[in-house]
Amino acid sequence: MQSERYVLLRFYVHENHRVHGKLLWEWLLHRAKEMGIIGGSAFRAMAGFGAHGVLHEDRFFELQGSLTVEVEFLATETEARALVECVSQEKVRAVYTQIPATFGVIGPDA
Repeated sequence: MQSERYVLLRFYVHENHRVHGKLLWEWLLHRAKEMGIIGGSAFRAMAGFGAHGVLHEDRFFELQGSLTVEVEFLATETEARALVECVSQEKVRAVYTQIPATFGVIGPDA
């Protein structure tokens, strides 16, 4: 029996967007943990641009909250589908990508 394949699931959300009173990126991490996904992390952007082509940088106070947080998970394909569906049901805006992933552990304690 072949084990299920893993994927790297990434969400891109605005740092100040909220769902159920929590920051969306924080809610995503908590929800994924509750669903049994084995690992997740959030990373705040220093600078970037999106579909509108406007460059946002972390230098200006007036842009506070306009940058992106990348929230990524190592999950099975089934878990990834379930998390995407969960986010979809919340009616929040989140761009996501999903790519095949291979993972392992190296080192003396592996």
